[in-house]
Amino acid sequence: MAGKKHSFYFLIIIAISSLLLFSCGGGDKAIEKSITICWAEWDPANYLMQLVKDFEKETGIAVKSEFIPWGNFQDRVFAEFAAKGDAFDLVIGDSQWLGRGATEGHYVELTDFFAKEIKVQELSPATVVAYAEYPKGSKRYWAFPTEGDAVGWSYRKDLFEAPKEKAAFKKKYGYELVVPKTWEQLRDIAEFFTRPDQNLYGLAIYTQKDYDGITMGIENVLFSWGAELGDPSTFKVDGYINSPEAVDALDFYMKLYKYAPPDHGNAFWQENLDAYKSGLVAMAMNFFAFFPGIVNPNLCEYAEVTGFFSNPSYNGMSFSALGGQGMSIVKYSKKQDLAKKFIKWFAREDVQEKWAELGGYTCNVNVLQSELFLNNTAYNRAFSETMMKVKDFWAVPEYAELLEICQRYFNGAVVANQYSAKDALDLIAKEWEIVFREGGYYK
Repeated sequence: MAGKKHSFYFLIIIAISSLLLFSCGGGDKAIEKSITICWAEWDPANYLMQLVKDFEKETGIAVKSEFIPWGNFQDRVFAEFAAKGDAFDLVIGDSQWLGRGATEGHYVELTDFFAKEIKVQELSPATVVAYAEYPKGSKRYWAFPTEGDAVGWSYRKDLFEAPKEKAAFKKKYGYELVVPKTWEQLRDIAEFFTRPDQNLYGLAIYTQKDYDGITMGIENVLFSWGAELGDPSTFKVDGYINSPEAVDALDFYMKLYKYAPPDHGNAFWQENLDAYKSGLVAMAMNFFAFFPGIVNPNLCEYAEVTGFFSNPSYNGMSFSALGGQGMSIVKYSKKQDLAKKFIKWFAREDVQEKWAELGGYTCNVNVLQSELFLNNTAYNRAFSETMMKVKDFWAVPEYAELLEICQRYFNGAVVANQYSAKDALDLIAKEWEIVFREGGYYK
């Protein structure tokens, strides 16, 4: 009897201990049932948190978020990387981060995972190269293309379609006032609508000196003029970034700036949004990710009369500066298997369809070209067209140094009028070569 009683008490103790362990978090078991995603603090991050509710229901894995204001995003992430911390398991980082994340060991390589679990052929080729692959052309992958984005344009249809404006424009320029198909037409339209006495200006373009603002603007003309930042295989930049085509492109951008509003010399996405929403400009350059704020009548009085178009062409060529981000698994995460489950789920076409419906910018080709997506918003058709012609900045680990150099000289040429287009590009080429030489890129 006594033996049975002791056995009974022993079983009760075991049961209570197990219950206490479970209620206190279950050790590693409870921790493993959640992952944390780090991203910038903006609308697409909110869309993602709506989307992940489906993942949580399907898998029982909770998804937590750490969203950081854009101004602190890069510094906060790389500080965590430097500490080899595991505060987050997945990071949705800028495309320029790929080289640094890969070579410094912050990202998990996903090449084998892609081969087994990801249908790369379903993704826009340009987004795979930009958001996932490093080195470029190597077929080695470090991120899943998550938030596609690029530069496009909004415009005032009420101005473009007004009979008096159309007649006056045709009389002055000899052709119809329509959405510009060429950069030369965009310039003419910008000139036409620049009317300081009416507090109306032709366009808002990127000019900001911080981070990558003005570079993201100039890349649109630079690439469309047939110029390149450099040779991606040899990293030679002299003769590329300062080629005759590049000089002509920068000179053109400098002339466009004449049709921007006064005090628009430190403008990026927010300033361009504000200029358009206030009725100050007829056209505004911006990343597509910020266009939802324009089509909302509660946020923009011109929402009902706004149209959108992708970058025009020059001599038959048209490209757009790439924005957007890819999703990477942090090397220091203790939940890499769960993170891979999330990426595999997120990559599914049905999930990408819902991602697009919520407002995220899918990189899935089938979704991008579907009628459902194209007609979902006033700007999706232009976005789909744009994502087929995107080009990116350097993704090497030294991208931040390279950016600072061209930001300084681009702003000095366009806004401060300190340099000619040729002088600015020659100086960029000279300093870029120093960065690449010191980085050991030249043999």
